[in-house]
Amino acid sequence: MSRTLEQPAPPSPQVLAAYRYCEAVTEGQARNFAYGIRLLPTARRQAMSALYAFSRRVDDIGDGPLEPAVKRTRLEETRALLDRVRAGDVPDDATDPVAVALADAARRFPIPLGGLDELIDGVLMDVRGRTYETWEELKEYCRCVAGAIGRLSLGVFGTLPGARDAERAPHYADTLGLALQLTNILRDVREDAAEGRTYLPRADLAAFGCAGGLHQDVPPPGADFAGLVRFEVRRARALFAEGLKLLPLLDRRSAACVSAMAGIYHRLLTRIARDPHAVLRGRVSLPAREKAWVALRGLSGLDARRAARRTLPETSR
Repeated sequence: MSRTLEQPAPPSPQVLAAYRYCEAVTEGQARNFAYGIRLLPTARRQAMSALYAFSRRVDDIGDGPLEPAVKRTRLEETRALLDRVRAGDVPDDATDPVAVALADAARRFPIPLGGLDELIDGVLMDVRGRTYETWEELKEYCRCVAGAIGRLSLGVFGTLPGARDAERAPHYADTLGLALQLTNILRDVREDAAEGRTYLPRADLAAFGCAGGLHQDVPPPGADFAGLVRFEVRRARALFAEGLKLLPLLDRRSAACVSAMAGIYHRLLTRIARDPHAVLRGRVSLPAREKAWVALRGLSGLDARRAARRTLPETSR
């Protein structure tokens, strides 16, 4: 997926305005995502903002107060809009800035737009109230709502020419998305339960005596809630270890972006592992100063360069 495409002409004033709208959405609503994409060059930052704004629209439909039947209709309308983007049927002067920006981004980068169909499919799982018996079933959901985002992002980043294992980049991007989503699920376990959603596999809940639910500040009597959380943390860490093999396949700025986002979530995971019951008391988060520090560390490229020495062919070093 190394980029050899000629870049189109500079964006028109209408497209630039659409990108500014998407960047404002990203800055205003992306708690962790924005820290990474600030590190990208302008064109890639704009494209990632368009992807975020479209994804945010899909998520907002799923999380909103509408009745399930209305949500399903809205989601299919959004899919129809995506079909128009895919067909090149969104002019620069269209009235929907997210569609305009996404259409321009898709012209500039080899973005696999089918990943946004997967996102819609994943949100439809939420609307239908699906639960998950096993990790394999939950992994299907995580691939739709997060792994797909990793693969979409890779379409913007591209891979370094000559990088060993470049054909594995989509797998690594997908796996990193799974790691981020499982971290989200652990962080939001009580909030989701209060809304009637249970994401953790029922088999895992039963194994640790938590099948009775996680709606309270304290777990059910006799439950090993800390054991459950640490079990899922180990799973997430294994996914991070595999997914971060993506870093040496990317250029410095793209690797910095990925490293920043992954670093924030990995630190969040560490905080959860240190005090598993904290997720029952409220949302666990990192202070803005720490997130900014992680982003700055990603920009240094030290981790990516160390990994690159192990991944690039000898002639590329």
